[in-house]
Parts: sequence; structure tokens; C-alpha cells
Amino acid sequence: MKRILLPTDFSLNSWNALKYCLDFFKNDKCTFYLLNVNPIPPYSGAGSSVRTSTAILKESMLKESKAQLKTLVEQVKEYSDNNNHLFVTTALYDYFVESVKREVQDKKIDLIVMGTKGASGLKRVTLGSNTGDVITKVKCPLLAVPENASYKIPREIAFPTDYHIAYDIKVLDTLIEMVEMNDAMLRIVHISKKGEDLSEKQLENKDFLHDYLRGIEHSFHSLTSNHLETAIQCFVESRDIDIVAMVAKNLNFYQRILFKPKVEEISYHTDIPFLVLHE
Repeated sequence: MKRILLPTDFSLNSWNALKYCLDFFKNDKCTFYLLNVNPIPPYSGAGSSVRTSTAILKESMLKESKAQLKTLVEQVKEYSDNNNHLFVTTALYDYFVESVKREVQDKKIDLIVMGTKGASGLKRVTLGSNTGDVITKVKCPLLAVPENASYKIPREIAFPTDYHIAYDIKVLDTLIEMVEMNDAMLRIVHISKKGEDLSEKQLENKDFLHDYLRGIEHSFHSLTSNHLETAIQCFVESRDIDIVAMVAKNLNFYQRILFKPKVEEISYHTDIPFLVLHE
């Protein structure tokens, strides 16, 4: 049984991510851990009067969170009353990232699913916010679902890479599982500058990928562009990509795609889910 963590702030954005997740795993037995974290304010460690008022605030916030989580589960059952799905709710008064880390460890979470929001997606809104913090600080596979994403069976999964890193078997197994469960095609795409050839090490990593992925449908693609983000956008549109999968180990590469697009018209942030894989 899969164990999936779904942090929620009860927004439409997080509800969209939850719906996407329910549809994505509709044929799988899953335990969904619905987590709402009320952040500790920066002044909470002050004098006794502040601590008293903080304790009252904490009790009130947790009571409200538990009520909202109960309502959310009822809403989920109306949307998809699936016998394969079990729901566990948790309301906390704590620091957000630390709470997620603890839940991942204690519940042995297989995947985190969170929403992203904003016209520029992860660029302006999520970096420095909850989803961006979890992506960069919590070592657990994460599916980031943009606010405009609508579920359809993912038949085309893009895997951008620069071939500079050696691929961890655990990471690739997670990717393979995603591909196989949807009977999808994996499109491995490399973007290089004009006249730039692969080094011997890059060729070795590419050959390893090809060998390890031999059992699934996959293909290799090479694009030439000075702008990584624009090239990814063109590839996503031309291949009708449903999910973009990336390895978090290569920080410079994946953060450029997720967090630093140079072109304002980049739209893959607002409608294409990202699967971020951690070792």
C-alpha cells in the first residue's frame, strides 16, 4: 500500500492537487495522510503572558484545523468514494518544513503531493513558500501540481537531464514505477548549446540510463538552445507532455527549470505537474 502525504491549507489550489492525486492513484491501494500545519509565529517564545496567549491561540487553531480536515475528508468522499483509499488526518501547530520531515519519517511516506500557485508558477510564488521549501529541503519524492493542472492519464513523461550526474537506482526505480503504472512513454531530453558535445562521463551516464530503462518504453531527444527553460517549454508543447520528472541531486539544473525561468511566458509551470525525485 502506498503512503502519500498531502499537506493542505484548505485552498482551492491544494484541493486541486488533492483531486489530481485521487485520480492519479484511483486504481492503487493508498493511505493518504492529510496534513494541516498552523505555523508557529516568530514571537511565540517571549514572556509568560505571550506564552499564555499563544497556548490559547494554538488550542483554537488546532480545533479549527481538525474541523476543516473532517470536512475535507467528507468532500473527498463525495468526489471519489474509493474503497482502495484510506484517509488519516493530522493537525499540527509547528514549523511547516520540520513537520513535513517528521511526517515523512514517521509515516514512511512514499510520495508528497502539493499544489503550486501563481502566474509564474514556482518562480515567483512557490520558491520560498511551502512547496518550494519542501522540494529543496525534504528528501522525499514530490509531485507538484500547478493550479491549472487537470488530470488526464499521463502517457508522455519528460525527463530533462544534462547527463552530468550518476543516477541512483532508487530514483530510477521510482521513475520507472510512475511510467509503468500509467503505461507511459518516457522522453529523456537533453538541451545543449550550439557546438557543445557530450563528454565521456556524460556519454557513460546516458548509456547507463539506456541500459537500466531497457524494460520500459523510452526515447532520447537532443535540443540545441541557449535558454534551457524555453527549450523545455517547446519540448513540453511539441510532445504533449503530461508530467515533467527531474532529479533533485543536480541542484543547478533542476532549480533553473523550477525556480528561475528567464522568460515570463513560460507556461509549463502553470499546467504541467512536476515529479521531483530525491535519493
